[in-house]
Amino acid sequence: MAKIRLFIEHPLAEGQGIPLNADQAHYLGTVMRQGAGDAFLAFNGRDGEWLARIDGLSRRGGTAVAEAQTAPQRDPPDLWLMFAPIKKARTDFIVEKAAEMGAARIMPVQTEHTNSERIRQDRLQAHAVEAAEQCGGTYVPEVADLAPLSRLLDGWDSQRRILWADEALAGPAQVLAGLPRGPWAILIGPEGGFSESERARLTRLAHVTPVSLGPRILRADTAAVASLALWQAALGDWG
Repeated sequence: MAKIRLFIEHPLAEGQGIPLNADQAHYLGTVMRQGAGDAFLAFNGRDGEWLARIDGLSRRGGTAVAEAQTAPQRDPPDLWLMFAPIKKARTDFIVEKAAEMGAARIMPVQTEHTNSERIRQDRLQAHAVEAAEQCGGTYVPEVADLAPLSRLLDGWDSQRRILWADEALAGPAQVLAGLPRGPWAILIGPEGGFSESERARLTRLAHVTPVSLGPRILRADTAAVASLALWQAALGDWG
């Protein structure tokens, strides 16, 4: 079985030709030393995983052909991750782990204490693609552009509940098994925590559930992973 996996923005079906861009052709030919006749695994987020065989590679791109489906499409549960961007490497880590752990959408949010005023959405999306390629997933979550938390809450659909990792509740980690199933979003705050006005607003919202992540205050990137693990174990597709 081929071990190389690539995300392809093209339909996949038996006998379907697959165009490869210059970066993919470089990766296959130069980095992985593959050539015509060699196989790799391809997925597009819709059609499952497919065994594909290289027709040819060049500096400008290449072509391959899908031969057989190797895994069905596996979509994640309806879970979004909202987090305040932090330092570059740690923000990259959050996006990568969210993709690996089954977040359906990743939403950087700007809070009153957020240190970063902008992100490279295209770069973070590329990290999500790479994480999906490496973890065996067949779905790549969308990474949204940075948006103010206040604006998101203004237009929020209350049918999607929010699990708020509240650092003020440091204590025994809470069991989430009693929470209702359905669409959810996890909210992780910035390194400086939420402001008093943000905390007051979140506390007033009936669709927001504050939770403790344990007796120690976690770094934002650790909190994101811990929250995803707790939610997946109780309400997601880990069971």
